[in-house]
Amino acid sequence: MAGRKVFAGARLRALRTQHKLTQGELAARLDISASYVNQLESNQRPLTASVMLALADGFNLDLSSLMTDASDRLLADLREALADPVFGEGVPNLQELKTVAANAPDMARAMLQLYETYRKTNEKLASVDAVLMRDPQSGMQTAYEEVRDFFHYADNYVDPLDRAAEALATELGEFGSDRLQRLMAYCAEAHDLKVVLTAPTRPDLIKDYDRATRTLAINARLEPATQFFQIAGHLAGMEQTTLLATLLDSANFKTVEARSIARMGLTNYFAGALQMPYGAFLRAAEAHRYDIEELGHLFGASLEQVSHRLSTMQRPRERGVPFFFARVDAAGTITKRHSATALQFARFGGACPLWNVHRAFEARGEIIRQLAETPDGNRYLCLAWSSEKRSGGYHGTTRRYAYALGCEVSHAGRLVYGEDMDLARASFDPIGISCRICERRACPQRSVPPLAASISVPTDRRSIVPYEIG
Repeated sequence: MAGRKVFAGARLRALRTQHKLTQGELAARLDISASYVNQLESNQRPLTASVMLALADGFNLDLSSLMTDASDRLLADLREALADPVFGEGVPNLQELKTVAANAPDMARAMLQLYETYRKTNEKLASVDAVLMRDPQSGMQTAYEEVRDFFHYADNYVDPLDRAAEALATELGEFGSDRLQRLMAYCAEAHDLKVVLTAPTRPDLIKDYDRATRTLAINARLEPATQFFQIAGHLAGMEQTTLLATLLDSANFKTVEARSIARMGLTNYFAGALQMPYGAFLRAAEAHRYDIEELGHLFGASLEQVSHRLSTMQRPRERGVPFFFARVDAAGTITKRHSATALQFARFGGACPLWNVHRAFEARGEIIRQLAETPDGNRYLCLAWSSEKRSGGYHGTTRRYAYALGCEVSHAGRLVYGEDMDLARASFDPIGISCRICERRACPQRSVPPLAASISVPTDRRSIVPYEIG
């Protein structure tokens, strides 16, 4: 004991609590004052040899248990946990940690338990991510993911809904500048639905339906293509009720949320098919070599609507070029994805930084091209462009998106965008799906290691990425 002060306030307090004693009662048993007990428990005074002997005799304690300073281990554990970057820069200093470990060990242990739970939860989430990427049908899916897979496994083509929209498009008649008015007239005649183009009550409101008066208010500030699409989608919900129910029932969605999201997706599908009916659209696409700007002009549709429709042209015996289509926000998150190709999109995180869709934000008003190769060896012709969408006036919000449309290079000769490319001699950019699952070993843009591979950190050499895969 010589030369070392022993502070055991927490153990002394725990001993007193165990025996259901007040500080005064403990003081009487140790033949010391109550104020001295209080000082010992708050670690203001160290244990003396006489007090330790009295504790050993009075409570049958082993002196070594009093000499062992458990707060040292607790302090080390606290320092290790608080080194995690999740705590940022607001970490207590060493003296504060010593005080907590010595005077509030239960609080320190509770904090360590909380941190351990957090760490294990993160590990479980990483395992869930890995399972989802290996097996989309594992059942561990969100409602949106379940609906996305519903469309994916249907090749993004819903035949009965597509044909119903095509039949209605024939009834509406030839394409022209008055087609929106003809759709509004049809709604009034066939369904007693009054459609009005009006200033919205909120700048972010696209449409608002009043069931009592059967009035559908459409934001008058929207582009005519968007107005047509929104009216057509609402019409699908009224006119195709039985067909929608049949399609949703056959999908066997696991949740009510997934069914609701899928219903919205199917009404939007009908809207696109009505705006760009399959047969007429495919003939125009082939005639204009899939020039999306020409197709937008012919059908009164935006480039986003045209590209989305191109990704659905998979009718048996009347297939168009199989395309993938994606919309990406300014943060790099894919907010819309459809693919009739082998190319799939990341479920988690952003898109591959080597993909030309990110450069589209810098090339406003241009359609930029890229030849790209994925790790599976498939090669693609990728198109990208960007646009801005405003809601309201000067104080309104601006949404910025970039769009990607592409097909395998074997179809590039059918596109106006591939007519001047020498594909036999061209170089292809090595893109991936997501860093988390991309097995490329030497990508200078890699952000995180792949989940399914081990890494090593060499000490004698350093490259752009500070670790090596495998």
